[in-house]
Amino acid sequence: MSSPAPPTPRVTRPVRLGPRSIAALVLISAIGVVFFGWPLLAGGSSGLAAHSGDAPWLFGALLPLLVAVVVATIADSGMDAKAVAMLGVLAAVGAALRPLGAGTAGLEPMFFLMVLSGRVLGPGFGFVLGAVTMFASALLTGGVGPWMPFQMLSMGWFTMGAGLLPGAERLRGRAELLMLAVYGALAAFAYGTVMNLYGWTIISGLSSGISFHPGAPVHENLVRFLAYCAATSLGWDLGRAVLTVVLTFTLGATLLKALRRATRRAAFEAPATFEAPGG
Repeated sequence: MSSPAPPTPRVTRPVRLGPRSIAALVLISAIGVVFFGWPLLAGGSSGLAAHSGDAPWLFGALLPLLVAVVVATIADSGMDAKAVAMLGVLAAVGAALRPLGAGTAGLEPMFFLMVLSGRVLGPGFGFVLGAVTMFASALLTGGVGPWMPFQMLSMGWFTMGAGLLPGAERLRGRAELLMLAVYGALAAFAYGTVMNLYGWTIISGLSSGISFHPGAPVHENLVRFLAYCAATSLGWDLGRAVLTVVLTFTLGATLLKALRRATRRAAFEAPATFEAPGG
């Protein structure tokens, strides 16, 4: 008798986006873009102080929409309480990692964890994870302020992007680590740039070459904004990008295996099967 063929190993898939999840993510992202970018289109008499008062409104819109993303993802993909528990554990770990590099040349190891978690768990799960992690870390470090909801959105986009990278089901090994390292480096700069856009429009006292001019043409303000980023945060963003790349290449393979093993044990998207009595 020939021996039976070995079972085919199960491929761990990210939590898939359904139509309701996509709708919720598009809505929350559109609201975020409006809150970040409206000063660029506002007239000169609008007043910069108004932008600093956006935070309560954005936070008020963000929380119910985050819940909507979670509910929609559960409804679309059949996630259960184990997935929500994993969300809490990863958010707690990410929040604990953030203070390790706070104030030290942008060396923030939580970004590495967000990249790999978003890759394994998918864009919808990743968006919620990024936002909740930033919220939890703000409470932990005392970093609660008008910038917090903007950080939550930016980190949500950062983690969601990792879940949207190609080859989630089959790409493995060094090629996957290389892709994640490149994404982590580029997204680290993108995160800093997006957050700069919030702060730049409400900071006064800068030189005219890098300051925001309310009511000026958008292209002129964008040139000043790029100069502002280069002058104020380029070194910080570079440190964040380098650390993310180094941790991805050194610890990425181990963490990816651990995360995928955890999702298999949690049986995300496992189909329900029924056996006939006595079968």
